[in-house]
Amino acid sequence: MTDPLRTSPPTPLHDPTSTAFASDNYAGIHPEVLAAVAAANGGHQVSYGEDVYTARLQEVMAAHLGAGATTWPVFNGTGANVVALQAMLPRWGAVVCADGAHINVDEGGAPERMGLIKLLPVPAPDGKLTPELVDREAWGWGFEHRAQPLVVLITQTTELGTCYTPEEIAALTEHAHERGMRVHLDGARIANAAAHLGLPLAAFTSEVGVDVVSLGGTKNGAMGAEAVVVLDPGTILGGNEAMPYLRKLSMQLASKMRFISAQLLALYDGDLWLRNATHANAMAARLRTHLELAQTNGTAPGLELTQPTESNSVFARLPGGVADRVREEFRFYDWDAARGEVRWMCSFDTTPEDVDAFADAVLTALAEQAGRYSP
Repeated sequence: MTDPLRTSPPTPLHDPTSTAFASDNYAGIHPEVLAAVAAANGGHQVSYGEDVYTARLQEVMAAHLGAGATTWPVFNGTGANVVALQAMLPRWGAVVCADGAHINVDEGGAPERMGLIKLLPVPAPDGKLTPELVDREAWGWGFEHRAQPLVVLITQTTELGTCYTPEEIAALTEHAHERGMRVHLDGARIANAAAHLGLPLAAFTSEVGVDVVSLGGTKNGAMGAEAVVVLDPGTILGGNEAMPYLRKLSMQLASKMRFISAQLLALYDGDLWLRNATHANAMAARLRTHLELAQTNGTAPGLELTQPTESNSVFARLPGGVADRVREEFRFYDWDAARGEVRWMCSFDTTPEDVDAFADAVLTALAEQAGRYSP
């Protein structure tokens, strides 16, 4: 009789040595996370979250984010944001967010179409909201012809790689709460923010008035694991009792939840989350240092760095044709093609050698382009 648990190692379909600078989603699974999933695999555990791993996750995240925190594992970041915002808003509610926020430009209309949530985006050149920017859309309460602005969403770190300080978040939460609004923090890269700030997670979430957090894992070494963490149950319509139903109807309830929780435990029940993010940030800083040195030396013609590097990303403008030349060796994305702006992302598994090779490719392409069009 064949043993159903006996397997032979599969042959990979890709080059395991390949690297890219397009997204931290390109990276594989951290070995410690993979080992945690394997360790959780033996025997049977109760499904739909009644397992020991999900119970332990509650304790771990409460230690990070405050004693009252309740953690609801979900499959992905879009799901986390949609579940959280649905939980925080009545049907007539709206969300004030930066115009470049993930919910506004990168979630395929899911908040609007699946969550039936009105978004009120405001321009934020550095990706960060301020009380003054919030006030551009935070008005009209009691006016029945306007969706009611009841939530402020901030992203930490932002889509532009910038990082809010605790003081900036405290100013936003105080401003929002004074107006009867709640604050949701999209923390897809929350670990990178903590690494940059050198602070624990609570210092820029629960301790400064954030109400609900979308907790990231996938971009920081997990296979696929995120969570909605409710810091203030009073924020949720119907309280925490409503969360199981919202998660289920939003198609974010995992039957084998132990494997999602095991990934988050591998990251957060210890310091792996911080080690991974610190390394990714350091690799982005290394790339920026290479490029800035080349600018100083006059060997990066036409290169412009467009945003501060405060996490694991570097944003730059390149002369026409340079990006495509570099993409012959390394994949990455345009951020604003009309401006020639690109985004380069580093991951937990990016090596110094990867960074150096990529920087050399960029500088070579810049030099070749300058030579091609020199008088």
